[in-house]
Amino acid sequence: MNKTICNTIPVKAFLKNGKISPRKAVLVVDLIRGKKVEDAKRILEISKKKASFILLKLLKSAISNGINNFKCEYKSLIISKIWVGNGRFLKRTEPRSRGSANRLLKRYSNIWLYLEGVKNG
Repeated sequence: MNKTICNTIPVKAFLKNGKISPRKAVLVVDLIRGKKVEDAKRILEISKKKASFILLKLLKSAISNGINNFKCEYKSLIISKIWVGNGRFLKRTEPRSRGSANRLLKRYSNIWLYLEGVKNG
């Protein structure tokens, strides 16, 4: 058997300042954490949430990183770690009564995704 680098080094993909709030992204991230790549891809394709579209692009990027850079097999990849953090935010104002204004924060998120190759057998 050929020993691949994939079994020792995790495959990484990052999304910086994705245009979705971390609170909404965590709902979809929790669905795919710890799953095989094939299963996670199916879950994200079926889901109707905006975060699932963003995460699907990130997952495809991580898969291609693993296959092209680390010579991993597609079937052996699993999502070992994935988490969401706060990114930048835009400050906006919303007019209120009597000439006052409220501050709105348009939140962005950072998403980290790590894949690992699992040895068959």
